[in-house]
Amino acid sequence: MRRFWKGDSGQLSDFAYRLTGSSDLYKSDGRKPSASINFVTAHDGFTLCDLVSYNQKHNEANGDENKDGSDNNDSWNMGAEGPTDDPNINKLRERQTRNFLTTLMLSQGVPMLLGGDEFARSQKGNNNCYCQDDDLTWYDWKLDEPRKRLLEFTSRLIQLRKDHPNLHRRRFFQDRTIRGSVVRDIAWYGTDGKEISDEAWSETWNRSIGLLLNGKTLGVMDEEGQQVVDDSFLILVNAADQGVDYVLPEPPNQSPWRQVLDTDNVENPFCEAAAGDTVIMGGRSVRVYSDSTEKIAKAPVRQKLARTI
Repeated sequence: MRRFWKGDSGQLSDFAYRLTGSSDLYKSDGRKPSASINFVTAHDGFTLCDLVSYNQKHNEANGDENKDGSDNNDSWNMGAEGPTDDPNINKLRERQTRNFLTTLMLSQGVPMLLGGDEFARSQKGNNNCYCQDDDLTWYDWKLDEPRKRLLEFTSRLIQLRKDHPNLHRRRFFQDRTIRGSVVRDIAWYGTDGKEISDEAWSETWNRSIGLLLNGKTLGVMDEEGQQVVDDSFLILVNAADQGVDYVLPEPPNQSPWRQVLDTDNVENPFCEAAAGDTVIMGGRSVRVYSDSTEKIAKAPVRQKLARTI
């Protein structure tokens, strides 16, 4: 995930495996998507805020001449090391943070969120804070507007995942037989709206892809013995610097696509809107579409916010 969003070449196939629960690692020995514990950051290493704000570690405060901690962070500061007043850099950092959170929460498997990443906690570039008991590791709950926006975004993203079993399946993907015919439960698309070719996976320049998840092929029963069905989702990902035109593929269940999430929309990322046959997608962003006819990106109940996160 880090290398893909940083813009490294040749990451498309690995990104696709991680997004779908790492079946290349777990499926062959009978394990399920729940075996895949997905995370972008952990207690060791950069926080998510620092991952998009620093190119190098800054561990001088640890007293070991900045020799401790990993030098391999796959981070990118967007053009300035550490905090900056440049509005363009700050906007890109906010978008990249949302991209990481979105791909984490919409990946099959079990998401692990580092505490504080939901509101951009920083350790000022220190990636080995085990010896610190000060403002490098303390949580600052006095949130400015960008951090409030990120907290709200993260909470609603978690709620979206929780509300839809299609976004956290119990089994790895495989085509299902419904009423005597085989129905695809997953498909990958290029920007032209056609299923991606085998050759395209190895194209080192390719940083844009679409993933369709068919909500009618979950393959599980509810408590009453009925097939569980859900909305279908189309996840468009663009890790390139420049925007791209996406031709949307046909929805699998005849209901038109409707946009439910756009990480490029800073003020209102969960603004829902009808989608045409072609959409213009911003650089380094994620779009999510659903075939639901109802509003699905519900705001969580405030009293449950802390427990949700």
